[in-house]
Amino acid sequence: MKPGKLGLLVVVSGSAAMAGPFDEPHLNIIPRTEAESARIAAVTAPAASFDAAQPFEENAAGAATVRVPPNANAFSQPSGNITFEDELDFRVGNGLFRKLWVSSPSSTLASDGLGPLFNARSCQRCHIKDGRGHPPEGPDDNAISMFLRVSIPADHSALTDKIEGYLATLPEPTYGTQMQDFSLAGHPAEYRLQIDYEEIEVPLSGGEAAYLRQPTYTAADLGYGPLHPDAMLSPRVAPQMIGLGLLEAIPAADILALADPEDADGDGVSGRPNVVWSVEYDQPMLGRFGLKAGNPTVRQQSAGAFAGDIGISSSLFPAAWGECTQAQPDCRNAPHGDLDDRGFEIDAEGIDLVTFYSRNLGVPARRDVEDRQVLRGKEVFYATGCTSCHQPSFVTHRLKDQPEQSFQLIWPYTDMLLHDMGPGLADNRPEARATGSEWRTPPLWGIGLTKQVSGHTYFLHDGRARSLLEAILWHGGEAQLHRDAVVDMPPADRQALIVFLESL
Repeated sequence: MKPGKLGLLVVVSGSAAMAGPFDEPHLNIIPRTEAESARIAAVTAPAASFDAAQPFEENAAGAATVRVPPNANAFSQPSGNITFEDELDFRVGNGLFRKLWVSSPSSTLASDGLGPLFNARSCQRCHIKDGRGHPPEGPDDNAISMFLRVSIPADHSALTDKIEGYLATLPEPTYGTQMQDFSLAGHPAEYRLQIDYEEIEVPLSGGEAAYLRQPTYTAADLGYGPLHPDAMLSPRVAPQMIGLGLLEAIPAADILALADPEDADGDGVSGRPNVVWSVEYDQPMLGRFGLKAGNPTVRQQSAGAFAGDIGISSSLFPAAWGECTQAQPDCRNAPHGDLDDRGFEIDAEGIDLVTFYSRNLGVPARRDVEDRQVLRGKEVFYATGCTSCHQPSFVTHRLKDQPEQSFQLIWPYTDMLLHDMGPGLADNRPEARATGSEWRTPPLWGIGLTKQVSGHTYFLHDGRARSLLEAILWHGGEAQLHRDAVVDMPPADRQALIVFLESL
């Protein structure tokens, strides 16, 4: 914890129940004792030596860690500490996650309600093998694991008065908040995603060079007329799914203790929490999920994806037509699947099962933690200041009813906060309190298994980086000095840094 952040920690954790947006109604918490807090401070202290791995570092998710299989299923295993009985719920949730939805009306009543506009027919189609999506490989490839978010600026919205610092936007009048590139028969798709790249050379120390892809995004072949002239488009690639329940169980106070919105310690890194609206609890909450931390819980993230990506209604997002706007009356008036015994196209039990599955996708164990090059890369990671945002470890809340996530020492390498990443990565589209240049620090656990699981090494929010080095070189804003240090460091250290990241 940095000295400049102490005041925020006292404000947040000075009472037994945190007030306002940092309540945690989604968790059934057993408060920590003073002795436990002292133990946690000791076990999560920054590494002081790099001659050997830290205790328990190999177990990235504590007791929930899973072994790494020699195939693409490394991200598809249940938590390592799940019970036999709960594994059945995990498997049923997996079935719903993989299920292909069909259009209404259909004799397959438990699976109808698709669209009419959608990005994919199942969750698994975007999160292939529960891993990372990718941009289209070329003009003949589809964008099934990538889409454009869209909105327009506004002076005021329904949440401006409810969340301090909320940046008002409105849905794009014709296309809503998310653009769908697939549709049912008789309905035009909203658009086709077109990406044009310009290659940029980046000289590196030691006579080396890297090449970055600068993307330009176009919503081509618009199916419902032109976009609003002020439309803000944000490309998003589906992120990996592992460890979500553990990230959800990190104490809000521990996340807020890392925030330094005014850069009080002068290190150039601020970090601040996103605060978003919980449709489940009808209150502001800490944003944890999504590329800009736009959702507070795994359940809301899951239900939102059903609505936006597949066009499936639920109790949280009850519109039977999904993302169809008033400017798309044929879509709104089409047959839907919410009038049978389910009540919604996916009922509460279905959402619960998908939420349980998503919470319990196991994090694979670290590899080669005692390897000398990995240890040197870890030392470079620390010395370069990467841990200013990529916080190595936390201990989760002790929970009454989630044993898999309860009181685990985890190593996600994220602070769960928003950081300004500079103009190179800016999408120029706000989300809740996140500005157009801010992104949530992505967890790094499992990143070295991306090729094994997803068959590619595309990184960042839009998959523009084709390697971990390219991803680092896109860092700007608060991370500019750290990025420049990687450019200038000896090539052997740069390679060791990459090998360390590949061990995560």
